[in-house]
Amino acid sequence: MHLLLLSSVSLPSFKRFFFRFFFLLLVEIFFVNNPCKENSSVNIEMAGGIISSSGDSKKEFEGKITSYVVICGIIAATGGLMFGYDVGISGGVSAMDDFLEKFFPEVYVKKQRAKENNYCKYDNQNLQLFTSSLYLAALVASFFASYSCTRFGRKRTMQAASVFFLTGVVLDAAAVNIVMLIIGRIFLGMGVGFGNQAVPLFLSEIAPVKTRGALNILFQLNVTIGILIANLVNYFTSDIHPWGWRLSLGLAGIPAAILCFGSLIITETPTSLVERSKTDRGLATLKKIRGVDNVDAEFAEIVDACESAKLVKHPYRELMRRSSRPPLVIAILLQIFQQFTGINAIMFYAPVLFQTMGFHNDASLLSAVITGIVNVFSTSVSIILVDRVGRKMLLLEACVQMLISQTIIGILLQVYLKSNNDLQRGIAIAVVTLVCVYVMSFAWSWGPLGWLIPSETFPVETRTAGFSFAVSSNMLFTFLIAQAFLSMLCHMRAAIFFFFAAWIVVMGLFTVFLIPETKGVPIDEMAERVWKKHWYWKRYMDQKEDLEQRAS
Repeated sequence: MHLLLLSSVSLPSFKRFFFRFFFLLLVEIFFVNNPCKENSSVNIEMAGGIISSSGDSKKEFEGKITSYVVICGIIAATGGLMFGYDVGISGGVSAMDDFLEKFFPEVYVKKQRAKENNYCKYDNQNLQLFTSSLYLAALVASFFASYSCTRFGRKRTMQAASVFFLTGVVLDAAAVNIVMLIIGRIFLGMGVGFGNQAVPLFLSEIAPVKTRGALNILFQLNVTIGILIANLVNYFTSDIHPWGWRLSLGLAGIPAAILCFGSLIITETPTSLVERSKTDRGLATLKKIRGVDNVDAEFAEIVDACESAKLVKHPYRELMRRSSRPPLVIAILLQIFQQFTGINAIMFYAPVLFQTMGFHNDASLLSAVITGIVNVFSTSVSIILVDRVGRKMLLLEACVQMLISQTIIGILLQVYLKSNNDLQRGIAIAVVTLVCVYVMSFAWSWGPLGWLIPSETFPVETRTAGFSFAVSSNMLFTFLIAQAFLSMLCHMRAAIFFFFAAWIVVMGLFTVFLIPETKGVPIDEMAERVWKKHWYWKRYMDQKEDLEQRAS
């Protein structure tokens, strides 16, 4: 649909549209969202509203980054390592002949045909189900994980995630038929659903305000490290016949075991303890993770938030209130947009995608390793910048970089990759380079911030319920992309990159107008300092109207 709309636009109007789009991005970056103007006040009229940036008096809490917080963060973030390893391992295993011959013989036969269509050689719904079934299970599991986080705490939920994941690893590594393989994937999905629900919340709640973004991005950094490790494992196990694929799948148990045993030594978050009426332990834990005794102001804010939360008996019903819409809408749309950048299509199927472009098996796996290395280092950039330049600037810069790289990739493949030829060496190198440029921009923006922003913007009374919507939305659209990508590649060919590029334009406009900056704002002050001051979302924060809704 997007391609049809774009094709109906005349070239001059198309150029004017992109000029205006990039102009808005530049205005937003350099004037509205300039981090060097903390105390300035800027008002720019856009789309019938006012975007305002003004200096606020910021409440400062005492505390420092302690070694204990770092250890807790690293251990908890191995939940991201589990997720990332699975994302990376699926595509490599799907390209292994021994695996295909055992479980998907029709794909194996199609792959061996010399004249097979480049774009369609892997188009098989069952093969896509092998990858996507995990995310469907994670979608359902995320709602149970929300209850678990509230009832039993973030720590216990992470432990449950590791047990589910280990069960899935055993079933998949020992699989003798497609049913056993898919059941194993379902258990892996339950582990991912529980882990992705608990870990970002845990990291946001133990982190000091000034470094909340950096500590939370440890989750996404571990996702990228997991993808890289998986690509390296696939590169070496592809030559181990006939059981190399079993080794690839079985090694997923290592990060799950680290989380399972490591979670025995980490603390529960102060918010979760107070939420479950363990106030004294909550205060002691807060002092421990902050490294100071004077935590009264921060603890009082946590207690107030949890007392308000106890008045809410039905958090999912509370999410339907008018005042809950801003964080809920942004949390869901961030996950949808994250998937429609096309990132997981590339990460799931990187070896398959590079084979489609004419790379041989080892070369395609090596290219996937290169993109994995870029992914890790670029996510590290986000850790350094997110609490300095802010969330919004990273999102906007990435939109420009992803749009340019996706468009050029689409043009190169449209011109040079036909149904039955290989790409010329120079063009192939250019495509891999552009994929790296694209992955780079995603890795320091929409990847980590898609998890960070939802984890820090919900009030405590709807935090676990709201974040479960974020996780389930992510898993739903990850499932759809994973299930459909190879078929889309077969039918749309190179135009699939234009499809994702069109979505990036939508994402950029959404960021400009509707995503507020949350850098440096205490997690329990988002309503007062973010939503009530945003040019658009403030209309949803009418307390009188919200109280009337609750009374009814």
